[in-house]
Amino acid sequence: MISILAPAKVNLYLHVVGKRPDGYHLLDSLFVFADYGDKISVEKDDHLSLTVLNSDLSCGEDNIIIKAARKLAVFLGIEPTVKIVLEKNLPIASGIGGGSTDAAATLLALVQLWQVQIKQEDLLKLALELGADVPSCIEKIPVQVAGIGEILTPAPRLPKLAMVLMNPNKPVSTPQIFKSRKPIFTEANPFLHDIFDTDEFIAELKKRRNDLQPTACEIEPAVAEVLSEFADNPLTLFSQMSGSGGTCFGLYKSDENAQKAVDTFKQRHPEWWIQKTVII
Repeated sequence: MISILAPAKVNLYLHVVGKRPDGYHLLDSLFVFADYGDKISVEKDDHLSLTVLNSDLSCGEDNIIIKAARKLAVFLGIEPTVKIVLEKNLPIASGIGGGSTDAAATLLALVQLWQVQIKQEDLLKLALELGADVPSCIEKIPVQVAGIGEILTPAPRLPKLAMVLMNPNKPVSTPQIFKSRKPIFTEANPFLHDIFDTDEFIAELKKRRNDLQPTACEIEPAVAEVLSEFADNPLTLFSQMSGSGGTCFGLYKSDENAQKAVDTFKQRHPEWWIQKTVII
């Protein structure tokens, strides 16, 4: 059996910079990955199957994990005879790339299991066919993202800070967010130079925003409540919503500070999903 971490993907900022004629939005974002996420395990079997632990997600053909396995098998010209187990640790529809990171981990695990050679460019092409965010989840390194999510540029070196992810256990619909937001666009502002100083990094993040955050807070007021909790905690250096929500993140100078914040948040909101992690 081969097991691979499917790490949470976090948008440290997200600018919507335009819209294509086909309806896809053009983005400018910085993706980073946490050292916490779902887990994909694969082993050879006589047919394709998926088991999901800790969630009532569908295990059928509509699941992106099944789609990933079939797509890779077709590309390789083989039968997808594999048993896949997803240990679901990330909230559903939460803006931290759960489906995308699961699909990417599935592709990577199956390449190992089937012991095949595949060019990185071909793997990234297959990933893009599964979803705009999947290619970045193949790389699992900080990347500047442009286009609809398919243009990936390695991010400059940035401080590795402790991070807290917090979700009010309220799913937020990405299509609804994009449909409801006003057609206002923000200029791209990618990180172009290495930053080693934490204060400088936080100052730069504060010049950017998540353009989907105001709409998400209107549709799901609990997201605004999460952001208020981060803002009211004196140890939080910076906080914002990730993706289309409803997971928000806070950045901290140390693991100790992050743990203190988590203890406070859990005491105040035991019903929320709260996870301490670090940027990898």
